[in-house]
Amino acid sequence: MIIANEIARRSRAGGLFFFVILPVALTIYFAIIYICAGQGQAWALHNQTYVHMNSWFHYAKLYAAIFGCIGFMILKYHWGKLGKAYWFKCFPFVIVAINIFIAVGSDFESAIRGMNALATTGSQWWLSSEGVWLYGGWWNVLNGIAGIINVFCMTGWWGIYSSKNEDDMLWPDMIWLFILAYDVWNFEYTYNNLPTHAWYCGLALLLAPTFAAAFWNKGGWIQNRANTLAIWCMFAQVFPLFQDHSQFSVLPVLYKSGVMNPAVHPGAANPTMMGVIAVLSLVINVIVFAIIWKRAKKLGINPYKHEVFVGTKDYEEAMARR
Repeated sequence: MIIANEIARRSRAGGLFFFVILPVALTIYFAIIYICAGQGQAWALHNQTYVHMNSWFHYAKLYAAIFGCIGFMILKYHWGKLGKAYWFKCFPFVIVAINIFIAVGSDFESAIRGMNALATTGSQWWLSSEGVWLYGGWWNVLNGIAGIINVFCMTGWWGIYSSKNEDDMLWPDMIWLFILAYDVWNFEYTYNNLPTHAWYCGLALLLAPTFAAAFWNKGGWIQNRANTLAIWCMFAQVFPLFQDHSQFSVLPVLYKSGVMNPAVHPGAANPTMMGVIAVLSLVINVIVFAIIWKRAKKLGINPYKHEVFVGTKDYEEAMARR
């Protein structure tokens, strides 16, 4: 992910390949699969994308991430009227908020389905359209609330810049506090709702942009995040068995038996860590939100119209790259 992100961010050709050419080709591929499946063709009905990646969430997340990457390229390269328009600087906030709300909706959906399952079967396990047993509960609700708060932990919506060499779109006010709050919230989301993928789309995929932003790409975390997310989503949409049914598959402790078989209703569950991380996610996001408004009050500014972390180390290091 780190290497692919570097290729995409350092050249226009790399960015256009990963976020325009490849998505167009995959969209055609997905359309062919669903058309052929509708006609009853066996190869399509048994295609791993059709069987294992058919939920609304995966497609919504994939295309929202791709649109974000394209918008970020428009901003950093100042392409056309959009790339030069002041009002378009709020695009990063809008697309990130959309991505977060997609996940929040999925969290609440899992909570509702878990409660419905408990009422009808006596167990909170419910089977997703992709053949994964999920365990919905109050942890989904807490994390969904944390996600809503996380949206309003993004500050300085119009403080978007391009680095001197145009490698990166910079959001200097998005310092480590937001990154921490987002990473904990998003990891809990994947742990709750994509438990068989959490090691990859949760831990590894969050570490890649965070590592880059911490060591050599100050102010570019959101671009790193969008790039790596889009690239991973495209890979996972085509090759889901890599994380579902291979030697690289990893199951969380939620599955107390150590097995996830869609044909067999799970028995015992161990949701302890889901609850612990959900509480942590909510607490961290509330603390970051409080810090933002404390600084805003001290500076006498609106933290969304103005940059609130001016003078901090991360902010100044990012601004030095302009």
